[in-house]
Amino acid sequence: MEESKEKLISEIAGHYKEILRLLGEDTDREGLLQTPQRAAKALYSIMEGYTQSAKEIASRAIFEHDGKGMVIVKDIEFYSMCEHHILPFFGKISVGYLPKGKILGLSKLARIVDVYAKRLQVQERLTKQICDSISEIIPNEGVIVACEAEHLCMKMRGVEKQDSATVTYEATGNFLTNPSLRKEFLESLK
Repeated sequence: MEESKEKLISEIAGHYKEILRLLGEDTDREGLLQTPQRAAKALYSIMEGYTQSAKEIASRAIFEHDGKGMVIVKDIEFYSMCEHHILPFFGKISVGYLPKGKILGLSKLARIVDVYAKRLQVQERLTKQICDSISEIIPNEGVIVACEAEHLCMKMRGVEKQDSATVTYEATGNFLTNPSLRKEFLESLK
């Protein structure tokens, strides 16, 4: 695995070097000598969600639980890359679910966020993938996910709106049919 990772990083570095050359840079100048390799390692790390499985990560931390109260982990920070411009978007995701006999280790919710954030994404799909994944991994009466993010593709190019933020929600089960549960979740985020 490690050998194939290094080979992939080396190949990506070669492409970065060519991109820099095409942009008019001197890839032999001191400041850029290691840039293609560093950029390739960074990109590999940023995109490691493609090599991970949310179900496999979560399977190590599912526990018996007889409570019925809502479980919420809020303000899980994330960083992702917009699939349209390959520019970062970042923010916070909050997850709530209603246990049905089992609970998931709290840190695994953050790890599930990372699995999907560390891929080329759009915020709407990211929110849905996290919600669907948690809903499939653990028995529940409903799952809800809220995501608020800032997109550099809107801030540093195009419309250049510095103070904009995007909010997305996804829900399943009782969160869809019971407005008071949705309200309780959203109130807890304030």
